[in-house]
Amino acid sequence: MHWKVHAQAVTITILYFDGCPNWELARDRVAEALQLVGGRGEIEVRRVDSPAEAEQAGFAGSPTVLINGADPFPTEAPGFACRLYGGDHAPSVAELVRVLTS
Repeated sequence: MHWKVHAQAVTITILYFDGCPNWELARDRVAEALQLVGGRGEIEVRRVDSPAEAEQAGFAGSPTVLINGADPFPTEAPGFACRLYGGDHAPSVAELVRVLTS
């Protein structure tokens, strides 16, 4: 998938479940990555309240970062569990910059 934020604005959605302490870290890193690439984008934060909503939204653990509705970090869907990104609780700024400019 290609996002090329320089060419157009993107919508980034951060999905989380109530009680997840990591969605704020993900939001901050997404904001920093967008600023670094000079991209235009909107960051939405949305709580997922049920398994049905999780399935419909593409939720793969908390937090899930979606760019224009797609998860650039595919993983097995763990359901209502904390999600790890290579041992960290949110994608790194460098990983986010990479997917936003690829």
